[in-house]
Amino acid sequence: MKSRSASSFVRWRPALPRFWSNVLAVAYREARLVRNPTMAGALILQPIVMLVLFGAVLSNKPRNVPWTVLDRSNTVASRKLVSDIQASGYFLRPVPTTNYPEGRDRLHDGDALAMLVIPKAFAADLAKGSARVQLLVDGSDPLSSARVAGYVSAIAAAFEPRPVADRKRGPAQLPGAIDIRQRFRFNPTLRDRDFFLASIAGMLLTNICFGATSIGLVGEKENGTYEQILALPISATEVVIGKLLPHIVIAYALLIATVLAAGFVFGVWIHGSPFALLAVTFPFVLASLTIGVLVSALARTTAQAIFITVFFTLPSFVLSGSMLPYQLMPHGVREFGAIFPLRWYQISLRRIMERGAGLTEVAIPLLALFAIFTALLIAVRLRMKPRLG
Repeated sequence: MKSRSASSFVRWRPALPRFWSNVLAVAYREARLVRNPTMAGALILQPIVMLVLFGAVLSNKPRNVPWTVLDRSNTVASRKLVSDIQASGYFLRPVPTTNYPEGRDRLHDGDALAMLVIPKAFAADLAKGSARVQLLVDGSDPLSSARVAGYVSAIAAAFEPRPVADRKRGPAQLPGAIDIRQRFRFNPTLRDRDFFLASIAGMLLTNICFGATSIGLVGEKENGTYEQILALPISATEVVIGKLLPHIVIAYALLIATVLAAGFVFGVWIHGSPFALLAVTFPFVLASLTIGVLVSALARTTAQAIFITVFFTLPSFVLSGSMLPYQLMPHGVREFGAIFPLRWYQISLRRIMERGAGLTEVAIPLLALFAIFTALLIAVRLRMKPRLG
C-alpha cells in the first residue's frame, strides 16, 4: 500500500478512482500516528488544558492579594479602614508590620504586593477632613498594581468611619474622604515593557531548551543509531548529560544576547547581581533540557516529540507567572505551577532584574531548580534502557 501510494504521487494520472485511492492511502498513514497512545493522549488533553487555562484560570482581576499594614494610629477609625479594605474580597488578611523598613522589605522580597501606612494623627486629621494615608504598591506588574491601587482608593474615598448603629442616629460628624498618596516601587512608571522584558529570557530559553532536546533521541531512533548509543559502554545518565552540554552553551549565549538587547534597545537593565543571574540560569537550563530529553524518550517519532513539547510549553508559560502574576491565581493551580522550572526562574529573573536582588535572595529558587533537575534526571534514567533487550 505504501509503495503503491508513493508511486501514484510521482506518476499521477487524472483518473478519479486512483486519485481517491491515493488520498485514502495518505489519510490511513497519517491516522496511524494518531493511533499511538502518547499522541492520542496529547490530542485529547491539550484542548482540555487550554480551555481550563483560558476559561477558568486566567483573569486580570486581582484576587488573594497579599498586603501589609503599618498602623501608627491604632484607633477605631484606622482599624475600620483596614477591615473595609479586607472585606472588599480582593485582599488576604493583612500582615501587620511594626516599622517602615520591615514593610518595605516585605515588598522587596515579594511577600506583599501592597503596603498601607496609616499615620499617627489619622483620627484627628479625619475629623478635620484632611486625613491622609500612604499606599506603597509593587509596580513590577503594572496591570495588577494599578487595579490594586484603584480598589484601595475607591474604598478610601467612600470610607465611613462610624459604625452602622451610629449612622442611624444622625448625620456624620466625621468627613469620610481620605487622601491617599501612592508610590509604586520597582517600576514607578508602571511600564508593561519592564514587566514582560524581565521574564522574556525565561520564555525564550524554555522554547529553545524544549525544542533542542525533544527531538534528539527521537532522531536517533528514526535514523537507526539509537541502538548504537545504547550499546556503548556508558550509562544512560552519561548519554543525557553529554547531549545537554552543547545546548547549555547556546542557552547562555542567548541569555546574554537577550539581556543586552533589552538594555540597549529598551533601556531595561539588570538592577541586581549578574553573577546571581548566571548562577540561577544553570539549573534552569539543565531542568528545561532534561524535560526535552524526557519527551524525546517518551515519543516514538519526531512529530510526536514536537507535539508533546508544545503541550508542555503552553502550561509552563501560563502557570509560571511569566504572563500573569502567579500570586493572583486560585489555590491548587498556583501550587501546581511550581512543578515547572520556569516558575522558579521567572521569580529569580524579576528579583534580579527589577528589585536588585543578589544570590542570597534567589537561594530558594536555585535549590528548587536543582531539585526539579534531579527528579527529571531520575525519570529519564528510569525511562531509558541501559542496554539493548
